[in-house]
Amino acid sequence: MKEKKRVYEALVDGAMDGLVDDALFEFVRKRCPKASSKKIVRASLLALTDPHLKDRNILDVIYALAIKHRLDGITIEDEQDEEAEDEDRRAAADKDQQPLS
Repeated sequence: MKEKKRVYEALVDGAMDGLVDDALFEFVRKRCPKASSKKIVRASLLALTDPHLKDRNILDVIYALAIKHRLDGITIEDEQDEEAEDEDRRAAADKDQQPLS
């Protein structure tokens, strides 16, 4: 969740600075180098549901970015990153579970 929040913050900061389209996407990638296109789209959707964001222009920019990159091809790196994150989550969940004795 921390990664999504960092991507979200970079996305909103870039949009507030007036960045749009590819410039905004590159800004987010620069601030969060491990962020895949899929993560950026998810953070965009999070921003669109944030009740504190009320500026129509910022919401329009974020919406356009999410739509444009929604169907981007998933690269092998993205899949490997997501698999590693899933394994980390499973390991943390297993560690948190108490034995049933």
